[in-house]
Amino acid sequence: MDQQDKIRTEFIKAYDELADKLFNHCFFKVSHREAAKDLVQETFTKSWKHIASGKEVLNLKAFLYKVANNLVIDHYRRTKDVSLDALREDGFDHSINGGEEIVVAAEHSRVLSVLKKLPKAHREIIVWRFVDGLTPKDIAEISGISENAVSVRLNRAMKKLRLRIVP
Repeated sequence: MDQQDKIRTEFIKAYDELADKLFNHCFFKVSHREAAKDLVQETFTKSWKHIASGKEVLNLKAFLYKVANNLVIDHYRRTKDVSLDALREDGFDHSINGGEEIVVAAEHSRVLSVLKKLPKAHREIIVWRFVDGLTPKDIAEISGISENAVSVRLNRAMKKLRLRIVP
């Protein structure tokens, strides 16, 4: 297996492992299913073009998240936010059955509303860590700060989140 085949195999493996996670990441940020699908597709397309041009990528997972994040920013520059009502009109149905699921959904909704009130840097680091499941090392590579700074920011962000959630 030559170097190009090895790179292609690694990229396909990354797609298989990360496409759904990147979709969730993008969907969480843009709140629109089709836009999230398009962003994920564009993430992999741009990343492959970058890699195929001979440029080295040391951490493919972190690189893909960074590309996706930049595409989300570009998306917001081009479009307006989509409201929850518009999501429902587009067929997004988050129906809930049973009392326990209602409580979980209410707690989830409360956390999301509080999370949106946090500063962007705190919100992003919490989403990367707990929604996307990224490691502090991956977050450090995406954000361009040290792992130690990631841990400190994450700790501070979680304290702020807890203070706003716990009455």
